[in-house]
Amino acid sequence: MIFLMLCLSSTTLLLSSSYAHAQTIKYCDKGANYVVKVNGVEILPNPVVRGEPFTFKIAAYTGEPILSGDLVYEISFAGIEGPPVVFHHELSEEAPLPVPVGDFLLTHTELLPPVTPPGTYNVKLTFKNQNDKLLTCITFPFKIGAKSSVSAI
Repeated sequence: MIFLMLCLSSTTLLLSSSYAHAQTIKYCDKGANYVVKVNGVEILPNPVVRGEPFTFKIAAYTGEPILSGDLVYEISFAGIEGPPVVFHHELSEEAPLPVPVGDFLLTHTELLPPVTPPGTYNVKLTFKNQNDKLLTCITFPFKIGAKSSVSAI
């Protein structure tokens, strides 16, 4: 019995530490029954370094196969009104196709300019299939650190 409790405690600790950098996600429409359910978002590095590539790893589950689709990432500075920066990507750039029913991983790498202000940003991800059907829509925050890859001259 004690051995079982130790195993469960170790597993819980291991799982919680592996998701230590996972981001809080929210669905755009809490009442919607999206085909794609997002399990978590990991951002590497965290915080993002200005002028260096960063990656969103989005773990998800689909209840139906996805042959192709489009992802739209809208990135905005938290608390500041204004138009977001919009990145359009085909699903084939971020996951092997077709995506079968079950768990899958979207991997999105982006590069923001070194002059990007540090702070908290919000991402809105809209994911539609080849028939323009909305599969999921989520929002999550991420941080850009004050450090830059470009040194002052």
